[in-house]
Amino acid sequence: MTENKLTDSDILAQFSVPATRNFAFNQLVKIYQQKVYWHIRKMVIDHDDADDLTQETFIKIWKALDNFKGESQLFTWIYRIATNECLNHLAKKKRRFFLPINDITEELSNKLENSDMILGDEIQLKLQKAILTLPDKQRLVFNMKYYDVLKYEEISDITGTSVGALKASYHLAVKKIEEHLKKSVL
Repeated sequence: MTENKLTDSDILAQFSVPATRNFAFNQLVKIYQQKVYWHIRKMVIDHDDADDLTQETFIKIWKALDNFKGESQLFTWIYRIATNECLNHLAKKKRRFFLPINDITEELSNKLENSDMILGDEIQLKLQKAILTLPDKQRLVFNMKYYDVLKYEEISDITGTSVGALKASYHLAVKKIEEHLKKSVL
């Protein structure tokens, strides 16, 4: 077994042994860090915020990994932690600055324009701005389905939302994005 071929169950087994705990966690970070970062970055837009939240996510994973029961896939458990970190961060930001949703959307939109996330593609920038107009949870569902290409069942495991509600949320998100893009063309 080479270090690059470790499965989630290998990582969990090695994490449970004190002598290989650090190695196992480093492997977990290698496998999931970039996915978690981009999952978070699509929600918070700002690199520094995404970096901080990614670090917070992995700290929580470190502290809770002993209690992972394997009732879901490891990646859905990790995404659930990352998702909760995103939603908590956005909620705190709104409360801290007493900002209505439109002001947060405008702030994120401004960060998006100055971000290296979009590489000069005007269509991609318009799409990202349209996505920012969605409520946080709807935006999360859209990002996981459209960008992360997750199945509704996986998103359900991550968010704790029924598949039917997720399908409805995604459908509404697509309609809102289409309407926003039509308006921006006119």
